[in-house]
Amino acid sequence: MSRILPMLLVASVLAGCGGKDAAPAADPVRAISPRTAIAAAATEMVVGELPASVVQPPGARVAVATPFAALVRSVHVQPGQAVRQGQLLAVLVSRDAVTLAAEGAQADQRRQLAAAEAARMAELARAGVVAGSRADAARTASREAEIGAEAARRMISAAGISADGSIRLTAPIAGRVVSMAMDAGAAVDGTSAPIIIERDGSRWLALQIPERMAGQVRPGLKVTADGGQTGTLETVAGAIDPATRALAARARLADGGPALVSGRLLRVRLHALAPAGAVSIPAAAIVNDNGANHVFVKAAKGFAVRPVSRVGDGDPAVITAGLTPGETVATSNLPELRAATR
Repeated sequence: MSRILPMLLVASVLAGCGGKDAAPAADPVRAISPRTAIAAAATEMVVGELPASVVQPPGARVAVATPFAALVRSVHVQPGQAVRQGQLLAVLVSRDAVTLAAEGAQADQRRQLAAAEAARMAELARAGVVAGSRADAARTASREAEIGAEAARRMISAAGISADGSIRLTAPIAGRVVSMAMDAGAAVDGTSAPIIIERDGSRWLALQIPERMAGQVRPGLKVTADGGQTGTLETVAGAIDPATRALAARARLADGGPALVSGRLLRVRLHALAPAGAVSIPAAAIVNDNGANHVFVKAAKGFAVRPVSRVGDGDPAVITAGLTPGETVATSNLPELRAATR
C-alpha cells in the first residue's frame, strides 16, 4: 500500500501535464498583426502607367539654309555645340551674293538721288518756277525709289549678306547644333539646309496608348512623370496604328519643373476622376487570386477576407465595390492571412 500511493501521485502529475499539452491552439488569424491602412474616399484614379519618351514640340528644330550656291569660307561651330540666338555659324562667299549687295547699294543710291530731286522740285514749285505737277511726279519717283531700296535691304538682310558680299549664317534660335553638313572649302548648292539647331530641353512626351485603354484616355487627362512633374495629355490619335495596335499621343509637362533632355525615356501615369462612391487603399493591400481581387478587412476577431472590385491601375488602388470609407485593411503579412483563412 505504501508503494502504490506514490505511484498514483506520479501518475496524477503526469496526467495533469498531458492535459496542458492537449489544450486547443490559439486562433492563427488573431495571432497575426499586420500593418494596416484605412480606406478613404477616392477623388482620382490612375488609368495606366506607360513608358514615354521626351520629344521636341513643333518649332523646336530650325534649319539654317544657304540662300545661294556658295563656297564655305569658314565654319565656327561644331555638332553638339550650344549656341545663342544670333551667334555666327559660318561664312560663305557667293557671286550671287556679291551681285545682290551691289544692287542693294545701287538701289540706295537711287533712293538718295530721288529724294534730293523731290526736295528740289518742291522748293521750285513753292517759288512758282515749275508747275506743282512736276513736284508731285518727283515725289512719286522718290517714293518708288525708297520702296525699291527697302526691298533690296530686306533681301540682303534675310540672306545674311554683308557689305562685302559675303554671307554670314547666324543662329535663328538659342539651342544646340544637331547637324552640321558643311566644311571649310566645300561648296554648297543653295537648295539644302546644312545646319540644324534644336532648342535645349523639352517638356513634351510621346506615348503609345495600348488598345485596351482606348476608351479610357482622352485629351485633358492629368499626367504625372517619374520625378513628380505633372502635366496634361494634349493630343490622342483618332485611330489605332495597325502596326503597334496603339494610339499615338502627346503630353506636355507643366513649366514649373526642369526641361528634359530630348530622347530621354521615362514612365508616366495617366490620371482620371474616380467613379462616384469609390474608395482608395494602398495597392499592397490587394491579393489577386485567379483574376479576382481580395482584401483582408479588420473584423471583431482578426481579419476577414473579402472580394473587391478594382478600377484603373497604379498605387493607390481604387475600389468601386466591396469596401466603404473608414474600414481598415491589412497591407502586410497577406500570405499568412491568406493561409490562415483557408
